Amino acid sequence: MNVSVYGAGAIGGLITARLSAAGIAVTVIARGDTLQSLQQHGVGLTEDDQTRFYPVTAVSAPDSLGVQDLIIIAVKQPSMNAIIKQLKPLIGEHTRVLLAMNGVPWWFFDGLPGAPADRILNTIDPQGDLRDFIPSHQLIGCVVHLAATTLSPGIVRLNMGNNLIIGEPYGAPSEPTLRLGKILEDAGFEVEISHRIQQDIWYKLLGNMTINPVSALTRATADRILDDPLVNQFCCKAMHEALEIGNLLGCIVTQTPEERNATTRKLGAFKTSMLQDIEAGRPLEYAALVGVVYEIAEKLGKEVPCIAALYGLIRQLDNSQRPAD
Repeated sequence: MNVSVYGAGAIGGLITARLSAAGIAVTVIARGDTLQSLQQHGVGLTEDDQTRFYPVTAVSAPDSLGVQDLIIIAVKQPSMNAIIKQLKPLIGEHTRVLLAMNGVPWWFFDGLPGAPADRILNTIDPQGDLRDFIPSHQLIGCVVHLAATTLSPGIVRLNMGNNLIIGEPYGAPSEPTLRLGKILEDAGFEVEISHRIQQDIWYKLLGNMTINPVSALTRATADRILDDPLVNQFCCKAMHEALEIGNLLGCIVTQTPEERNATTRKLGAFKTSMLQDIEAGRPLEYAALVGVVYEIAEKLGKEVPCIAALYGLIRQLDNSQRPAD
């Protein structure tokens, strides 16, 4: 089985290590210090204060790999589009692409009964051509319910959780998806096969779309955000707007924003991924978490003042840290 992974950060590194430990040969496309570490030591996984290394093949570009059976993409949205447009030589008729990312993907409307006629989400697919590089029927969505950290290039640690939800845009899982679920289970993950992956994506989005950008704007950990009644209330209002959009799309979430925030508060004083990105000066993945929700609301003719405010603010923050032309 030919398996390649794009993105050897926290999630991609964890999946790579688990697959390698299970005896599956994995090729990782990486660069810089991560590429060098993977080539010298393999991928490192820290659990119970012990770090073990597992063998991988690490390359800087996919040119020589040929057609793959499985491609795993585990990068954040700002890097996603450029990577997708490099994948065509790796994709054959039977290739499956597992997309492990936060937020709403470009194929979200495919197979969704409540979707508008215009399926292009320009916020994350500005050229409207990503389906040309990866046909939607070859995609497997992956919702990640775990927290992992990159300790150093090529070495990751699982902090909490162990759950992956996978499913196809058009509903019922096909044999390749069921087979992949078994592979991931054998590698040590708790795997749920979804018949409505868009609904699972929307459920996770509700928490990420508020706490992540608010943390970047305020430099506050999740506990401080949710302990401030005014900020908590603003987050809940934005989440209620997103719930209404989900209801129109058929992605119904029964948990209330207040219940969701209470659950998040129990996790304590953690830094969101977007707070870590702003502190490190990296581009922010706000387009897939907030911008695309605003775009969907516009397509559906819904007023979303709180989401609009959050989108405008986080967009300006991201722009402010980019070098001037």
